[in-house]
Amino acid sequence: MSKKIKVTDLPDFDFSEHLDSEQAISEYLNAIVEDGDAALLAAALGDIAKARGMAEIALGAGIGREALYKALRPGAQPRFDTIARVCTALGLKLTVRPAG
Repeated sequence: MSKKIKVTDLPDFDFSEHLDSEQAISEYLNAIVEDGDAALLAAALGDIAKARGMAEIALGAGIGREALYKALRPGAQPRFDTIARVCTALGLKLTVRPAG
């Protein structure tokens, strides 16, 4: 008989460890944006900022490091100007294209 594993016993998955190239970051963020969930977008930007160095991104965005952590935590709903400033600091460009 196999031993059952509890979900709570599994290690946390840190997506930032897999964001090691511009291509990976772009694909990840595009998939998140397609979902249309603002809180998920904030968390994804947090993953990317963590991969690049949160303190450096906070400095580039003109936001305190602790405030950036708070704004980009899972479930957060940051203002658009915060998202735009973080994207600029990450070297990312938000674009719009026709749906469908």
